Amino acid sequence: QVQLVESGGGLVQAGGSLRLSCAASGRTFYAMGWFRQAPGKEREFVAAINWSVGDTYYAGSVKGRFTISRDNAKNTVYLQMNSLKPEDTAVYYCATSRSGRVGVPPIRTYQYDYWGQGTQVTVSS
Repeated sequence: QVQLVESGGGLVQAGGSLRLSCAASGRTFYAMGWFRQAPGKEREFVAAINWSVGDTYYAGSVKGRFTISRDNAKNTVYLQMNSLKPEDTAVYYCATSRSGRVGVPPIRTYQYDYWGQGTQVTVSS
């Protein structure tokens, strides 16, 4: 069983920054990702990182503003969020994927096996 503990959410003004962390216990992973869900909307992909080689993937809406990184020794993934916008307001979830396929980016919710409890990010205008 994998447990994911997220931290770092909060309230920030537009243009500000936040860094989310997600510490994972248990087994090794193929990838870890961040997703978000705003009220009344479906959960959407934000960013992901291949655990072994470090390849990263971003949603178009966050590319250039968000950076995903990992600390293999700590089994922790980070999401540095800069230039935040009100439309970034959502509950952010981290997730782990046990397996994947070469050439298939881990950007879909069904590719992930374990999910964190979520952390609220609110960006005021």
